[in-house]
Amino acid sequence: MTDKIDNKKIRDEFPFLSREVNNKPIIYLDSAASSQKPRQVLEQLIKTYSQGYSNIHRGLHTLSEEATNAYEEVRQKIARLINAGSKDEVIFTSGATMSLNLIANSYGSSRLKAGDEILITVAEHHANIIPWQMLCERTGAKLVAVPVDRGGSFHLTELKKRVNKNTKIISVPHVSNVLGTVFPVKEISTIAHENKAICVVDGCQGAIHMPVDIQDINCDFYVFSGHKLYGPSGIGVCWGRAEILETMPPFLGGGDMIDEVEIERATYSEPPSRFEAGTPPIAECIALGAAVDFVTEIGMENIEKHEKSMLSYGHERLSRVRGLSFVGTSPMKSGVISFTLDSAHPHDISTLIDQDGIAIRAGHHCAQPLMKFFNLTSTARASVAIYTEQEDFDALAISLEKVNRIFGA
Repeated sequence: MTDKIDNKKIRDEFPFLSREVNNKPIIYLDSAASSQKPRQVLEQLIKTYSQGYSNIHRGLHTLSEEATNAYEEVRQKIARLINAGSKDEVIFTSGATMSLNLIANSYGSSRLKAGDEILITVAEHHANIIPWQMLCERTGAKLVAVPVDRGGSFHLTELKKRVNKNTKIISVPHVSNVLGTVFPVKEISTIAHENKAICVVDGCQGAIHMPVDIQDINCDFYVFSGHKLYGPSGIGVCWGRAEILETMPPFLGGGDMIDEVEIERATYSEPPSRFEAGTPPIAECIALGAAVDFVTEIGMENIEKHEKSMLSYGHERLSRVRGLSFVGTSPMKSGVISFTLDSAHPHDISTLIDQDGIAIRAGHHCAQPLMKFFNLTSTARASVAIYTEQEDFDALAISLEKVNRIFGA
């Protein structure tokens, strides 16, 4: 781990940042949707497919054994990254959405019944809403949303008001993908356990921005996607507490998740294999390991410090843009800056500043209940990563003023 970030050196590791869009140098402020990939991740993908690709776990030849070892080594890297108690608590999935569906189907379907309640927040990504809705439809359980305040901060008192003897699952974001609010997941886990419920954390916007210590948070499940952590798409992580995973039935059936199969019956593997049916995205998983190496070498503490500095500068610089209003002003914030502009719709903003080579996200960000809570249809969103620099926000502010002039503000 380095002690200080050399931003120029790090940016040089991202080939994408050397390209132009609309004859302008690319300014990428959409990392919350998906991050760009460092050279070592791209090289690992090519190396695996060109020199070391083979199916894993079942082969006895050299290539299969090498691929299996590389694949399983990533499980250990993930365990170290989030301080899991065992690598066998790390399940590979296609992404956080798949992970949340796995938990809802495998854990929830076998335990919940009519009258039980699942607590989420109004700030959830749809991936942490829809699987629970579907579970409620199957079981007769009820989905309850806890609000945030008008600044986007979350208060434990609001959660405590809604927890009761029927609460079985509390599922919350580590960081809101719209507001940037950092949720007190450790305290939420404690409240869940005091009420004999489990705590699920959607860590998509958490694991990419800050150190994650699963044992300190003390949640029961933690999920995130590889493509946001500088890795490939199609690979994600579902961490689950060992004693819970051991009691859960499989979610998908097929090869590699079984122990013994007969025509009428089958016995299943121990976790994590029980939850990894079929051929996984092997090269993508191995490349995710290269992404973990990348962030580990820099140090998640250093990444967090750099990004906080960029967020602070971004807020200050954008606050000087005429007619700009921030959506989400919690003092505990990470990753994103959402905003509206009096003169233009977010879709128009994104389209116009793209002409200056600036990429931001515009829309409801898969968080429609939150948009309705704030009486909005959409926001513009700029998000930071390890390669973000102050000049990105300078360019964004200048381009937004151009939008103001075009729309006659």
